[in-house]
Formats: sequence, structure tokens, C-alpha cells
Amino acid sequence: MFRQGFAIAVLAALVASPAASQETVLKSALHDYRIVTVAEGLVNPWSMAFLPNGDVLVTERPGRLRIIRGGKLLAAPVVGVPEVVSRGQGGLLDVVLHPNFASNKLVYLSYSKPTGDSAAATTAVARGTFENDRLSGVTDIFVAQTKGAPGHFGSRLAFDKDGLLFVTVGERMVPSRGDLEAHPAQDITNHHGTINRMRDDGSVPTDNPFVGKEGARPEIWSYGHRNPQGLAMNPATGDVWATEHGPQGGDELNLIKKGANYGWPVIGFGVNYGSGAAIHAATKKEGMEQPVVVWVPSIATSGLMFYTGDKFPGWKGSLFAGGLAGEQLARLTIDGQKAELVETLVRHKGRIRDVRQGTDGFIYLAMDDRTGGPTPILRLEPVGSR
Repeated sequence: MFRQGFAIAVLAALVASPAASQETVLKSALHDYRIVTVAEGLVNPWSMAFLPNGDVLVTERPGRLRIIRGGKLLAAPVVGVPEVVSRGQGGLLDVVLHPNFASNKLVYLSYSKPTGDSAAATTAVARGTFENDRLSGVTDIFVAQTKGAPGHFGSRLAFDKDGLLFVTVGERMVPSRGDLEAHPAQDITNHHGTINRMRDDGSVPTDNPFVGKEGARPEIWSYGHRNPQGLAMNPATGDVWATEHGPQGGDELNLIKKGANYGWPVIGFGVNYGSGAAIHAATKKEGMEQPVVVWVPSIATSGLMFYTGDKFPGWKGSLFAGGLAGEQLARLTIDGQKAELVETLVRHKGRIRDVRQGTDGFIYLAMDDRTGGPTPILRLEPVGSR
């Protein structure tokens, strides 16, 4: 049964003014914490990856991969990044390390890849070797079969415990009109609105649900999504969780199941922007999955992370979801395959594009500015104990 975000009581008094000092102590249900600036001057940072040597790789949506070293943003971008279509919501998006990065140095990037004329793009995943502050041998391992407006690229990446790579792809803003079940997100012969599963070289595992089905894209693991921009593996169970943007209302947290249909645009909890007109046929339908949590109104979910560190012991095992329009960090507790939104942190500090756990056990946030102005990487640090 889903739990609506607006119905959950916030458990603590939270952040005061955005102009408050970094030394301001903030209160939550289990931990007092402060927010510290790690590095400044980034433009539309989308994702972060933490290297064993303490460096942080950060993607900037306009098409740059940056390095934070010793608390400073290096001036020179990383050489070797593929060409991106930086238009609308497109650009250089996620970055993750191979599970065996320490030995193979492989880095994975998702991006909006040019297709035909310069304005058209689709979601793609490339991998390359990262050494001496540069990428080499960069090759696409996945190119989604989609087309549409310059938005809703999905593009989150995550490896599971078996070393298989999951890739989210948005429905590309294709309008929901007429026969809702004829929408591309309901059609597994393309990658619109899908979560995909593949080996680390892009080849398809033989146990994917649609392998051998005529016309189906064999990479597809689940479908019927709108724009999933949060993706995380539960390290305790191996379960796959994803957040996706609803329209006006109806952001979702979903437990991702093999071969399942998540209903877009047939079912959902949002309405059309502006007019408030109905989009969906209903909020539920036989054969379509229900979300575990729904946010109404939307917080524009983006970035998802299970916390496993020791700096915030009371939060260990919690799931954290960033919010763009909502300018917040949501903390959820997980009980098996159930989730509950228990508190909202970091209110009104800006749009949170990504949330990650650093190798040091702190929680890092990539902040985003809609106008492309410079923004920081922030870090949550504990203050005292309870």
C-alpha cells in the first residue's frame, strides 16, 4: 500500500534561512547535523562518484566531467568525455564506477547522445578507463531506442551485487493522448520509460524477462515508467528501488520487479501541468504495479541512496531521496519491501540533483540551479550525539 508524502508528519524542526551560517546546527529525529560546502562553482552538477584515493568525479550537464581534489574543484575538465547534446534536460548525466574500479579503472557515463541532426538525442551509456585525470578508450555500451522532446532522459546508473548494470530511460515527454495503452512507454519494442539490465560490457543476460520475445528490446527489465531519475540497490537484500518524476503531482518510489509494468501513462496520481486536467485512466489497474510511496504534491525526485556508513548510525539502512522543485532531502525507512517517509531534511537550500554517500561515510549533495548559475557540492556532517 503506498503512503502519500503529504500525509506523513515531518518529525523535526529543520533548516532555517538559506543564508544561515555553515555552523548552524540543524535538528532531525535522530541526529543533529550541519551542512558544509565541499566545493563551489559547478554548473548544473548531475552526479558524483567517489574514487578510492579521495577524489570526487562530478558530471556537469553542459558536458564536462570535473574533479574535486582535496576540497578544491580542479580548473581543467577531464579529457575524453563523449559529445553530448546539451539542450533542454539533456547533457552529461550520471557517473558510476565499475565495482572493480580499483583494478580495472572503468568509469561509466550516461548522456544524451546525438542522433541525426544536432537537436535530436537519446539516452546512451559509455564506459572508459580513467587514469591520470583523463578518460581513454571511451565506447558506447548502450544506446536507447527512443525519440522525443529534449527531456526525460532518465539516465541513472547502478550496479547490483552481481555486477550487472541497471540503466533508467525516460519516456521522452511523448504526449499521453488517445489510447493510453498505445503509448511508447507501454510498448517493449522500444526503450521509452524503461529500466534496463545488462552486463558490464552492455551485453544482455540470458535471464532478462523479454529475451527471445519477438520484437522486444532484450535489455528491458521493467517498463511503464515516466522519468526515473533515482536508482539504488538495497545492499541488505539486493532489491532494486527507483524514484520517478510524476507530472503535476504523483512522484513515485517503486520497488523494481523483473518484467513488471509500472503503468505510465495508464495509471498514476498526477495531472496535467497548469490545467490540472486528468492524464490517467485510473490510479490502479490489474497487471500494473502500485508505487510504494507517492509524493503529492511532487518534490521532483532525483538522486537516491541507501546509507550504509557509520557517521550517522541512526540513519543506517535508510533510503535518501533528493528533491529538485521540493528543495529537500527525504529520509525513508525500509522494512523488507515496504517503505515509509519519516522526515524531510535540508529544506530550502536549493534544488538537490543527486545524493551520495562518500567513502568517508558522510552524505554529499549535488545542488542544481535551473538557470545554470554556479552551485556547490554540499556535505552533511553530524554534530554531537543523541
